[in-house]
Amino acid sequence: MTAPLIVSAGSATHAGLRRTLNEDSLLASAPIFVVADGMGGHEAGERASAAVVSEFSRHIGRESLELDDVLDVLSRSRDAVDALSVSAMGRAGTTLSGLVLADVDGMGYWLSFNIGDSRTYRFADGELEQISVDHSVVQELIESGELSVLDAASDHRRNIITRAIGAGSTGDADFWMFPAENGDRMLICSDGLSSEVTDATITEILTAESDPQTAASALVHEAVNAGGRDNITVVIVDAISVASRPGVRMRADDDIDEDTRPREAVAGGMS
Repeated sequence: MTAPLIVSAGSATHAGLRRTLNEDSLLASAPIFVVADGMGGHEAGERASAAVVSEFSRHIGRESLELDDVLDVLSRSRDAVDALSVSAMGRAGTTLSGLVLADVDGMGYWLSFNIGDSRTYRFADGELEQISVDHSVVQELIESGELSVLDAASDHRRNIITRAIGAGSTGDADFWMFPAENGDRMLICSDGLSSEVTDATITEILTAESDPQTAASALVHEAVNAGGRDNITVVIVDAISVASRPGVRMRADDDIDEDTRPREAVAGGMS
């Protein structure tokens, strides 16, 4: 039996120009694609992000995961990071953003989740769309109308997050689930990319570089050249072959028949 969603992926990471330690961790192996940005200092962040990735890695090799699988991993991840804080690691914590491949009645879906200010984007038909919503002070100010998106980019509170795994946070992750489509390119990144590189430049690179590994490396290179003030991590996932409904399979280079294009399923979070 063929998997409902077949993908190709690439990833890259860099400590940046101002940090000696890279506290980011990533996993880019089907059916799991995640980026975790650690925090806490004295190696606490590095170990926290690595602990989360380790919990997810138990499911590498499966065709797809369900929401309950992800919830179980998140619960075990929180326990693992909390255990670091109890030890001599201080207030260890990490953000987490990413997605897993999902199967809904034989159709290929993206199951995306986020906690903190790492991000997940969808690039399709030349348009870059941020799927995740930052759990940050400036995002709350934007939503309340107290701060503009333009001013948020330089606001001194832009690095203050309101949810994390560990670091004393009890906030839940948000979830989004939507059908995969041929040609989808999913981008997952730590804020070391989004704080240095504009959406317009990200769009240019994703358009110009068809290979996901080349695109991931190019984005990290761009962030380093832009200042590299933080750790930078990028994961790119391309939908290569998608089952839009049982018995119907299309590849990314096929013409899309509107009768076989799946409709959007979920446009919000579940927390």
